[in-house]
Amino acid sequence: MKFLATPLSLLTLLTCFTTFSQTSLAFVNNDLINKTIIRSTEESQIHKILLTAVKAADLEETLAGDGPFTVFAPSDRAFDKMSSDKIAALLKPENKKALQSLVTYHIVAGNFTASKILRAMCRGKGSASLTTVQGNELLATMDGLDIILTDCFGNIARITSADANQSNGVIHVIDSVILPNQL
Repeated sequence: MKFLATPLSLLTLLTCFTTFSQTSLAFVNNDLINKTIIRSTEESQIHKILLTAVKAADLEETLAGDGPFTVFAPSDRAFDKMSSDKIAALLKPENKKALQSLVTYHIVAGNFTASKILRAMCRGKGSASLTTVQGNELLATMDGLDIILTDCFGNIARITSADANQSNGVIHVIDSVILPNQL
């Protein structure tokens, strides 16, 4: 009988731990899902340049709205790959249309999680075309285990962190800025 009590105790402990873990994870996920894309971007420590660009392009309200949107969010390190002169020029009021074009090229209408993108790539025999809010397309393909986005000029961005679910869509962090036109 003593032999049966130990496995039974372990099973009870495992059940309690699993229930506690699921409750904790549900709280964390609900906390993320209650935030909008713009709010999460404002709180992010790695999207300061993107936030500045969104505000200068007057897209703050859009990304706080209902959506759903999928945002391929370049990190500050991704923007560091661009020349600081190009970034400064884009942020000038007279270049607002070009900035809006750049920012909306990183947004797709709809909620495209990584698994949905992968399913689309399976249906597309290894690639999927995503139409951006800007109007041009991005091509999604795989490189090893990574989802790669290719812009209309052949520039690529790798999704480095996927599926940050928000109340109005999903954010995927990317490692490069993709371009809708030559800057």
